[in-house]
Amino acid sequence: MRRRVVLVDDHDLFRAGVRSELGEAVEIVGEAGSVAEAVPLIRQLDPDVVLLDVHLPDGGGHAVIAQVAPERPGVRFLALSVSDAAEDVIAVIRAGARGYVTKSISGSDLIDAVRRTADGDAVFSPRLAGFVLDAFRSGAPAVDPELDVLTTREREVLQLIARGYRYKEIATRLHLSVKTVETHVSAVLRKLQLSNRHELTRWAAERRLI
Repeated sequence: MRRRVVLVDDHDLFRAGVRSELGEAVEIVGEAGSVAEAVPLIRQLDPDVVLLDVHLPDGGGHAVIAQVAPERPGVRFLALSVSDAAEDVIAVIRAGARGYVTKSISGSDLIDAVRRTADGDAVFSPRLAGFVLDAFRSGAPAVDPELDVLTTREREVLQLIARGYRYKEIATRLHLSVKTVETHVSAVLRKLQLSNRHELTRWAAERRLI
């Protein structure tokens, strides 16, 4: 039986690539490029699996899960992202995703991951499983408490700044104005009590967010 899948990613070319890789192995019943598009679409289509990017123009993938999961408990969520940052992995798993794989995954492995997710298995790229085990063992908190003071968008800006992106590049990636990016950076520095970009990068590196 072919699994019914909704694909959520804001890059048209990437979605086309996933469709090509999955071929006839699954049935892609819908696509969305934002949280606002994804939530009503998933509610309407009630698929077996949602392949979900963790960074979307209007919020994180966990926002999609939070809005859909209570109403559609049978839908399984599998994060498919370029990011392998521990904070991204933990945030989406806390929200209710069944697994997390990176976009370097092969087509055959992705098909297998979709099928396993639909069957209720927890599916992770090898090195990412350790993040989840470390975070949840012995009841340890899943996210650094200091990160809780930041909004989803501020966390996204924080990671990109720490990875060396310039304001203009961040604005393009997140579909924001440069001024808005500057405002977010100022808010992050203030909330974390940091003075400059160098301190921010070191702070993020210590928490394996880069």
